[in-house]
Amino acid sequence: MTTQTSDLLAAAAPRTVDVVRGIADHQFDLPTPCRDYVVRDLLNHLFEVVVNFQDLALKRQVEWAEKPDHLVDGWRDQFEVETGRLVAAWADPSTLEGVSPGMGMPQAVVGGMALLDLTVHGWDLAVATGQPYQPAPEAVAELHGLVEQLGPTARKMGVFAEPVSTQSTPPPTPDLAHLLSQTGRTPTWPTP
Repeated sequence: MTTQTSDLLAAAAPRTVDVVRGIADHQFDLPTPCRDYVVRDLLNHLFEVVVNFQDLALKRQVEWAEKPDHLVDGWRDQFEVETGRLVAAWADPSTLEGVSPGMGMPQAVVGGMALLDLTVHGWDLAVATGQPYQPAPEAVAELHGLVEQLGPTARKMGVFAEPVSTQSTPPPTPDLAHLLSQTGRTPTWPTP
């Protein structure tokens, strides 16, 4: 049994796992398009998302305040394992029912947030470390509506920056460029 959310996560996951596997330890201090994160910080954040959203699928409370360092021996393999668990956690249709007790929003939106982080942070890490990245087209298409829905609140909370214009710069692909720009990222990062 699968859901649309788990299918989209399954399409997006291998692409981000490949990027994570391609990151060398000496790249941990490189800047990323997430202005408050270097590569190490963003890897730990994405790891935390992948782990915590497994519990959110099961409608459990999660602790966001704890910030463990996930980058210990075997972390690349462990990231792939945890990402597989994330996909499996959202495969049961009951995960999409009701409101998340931990997030206070519809479960379907919460699942979409996991997909958003996996996709956009996959791009962040790829461009920060000089790797190619082509997100799952079906994930990008689905995420446009979610970013539009979450955008105003996410901007007020500082999760997204203000949208960036893509008119004067050649985008990686139009759909991806639009998604990135709506989350406040410059699609041609690091150049303006």
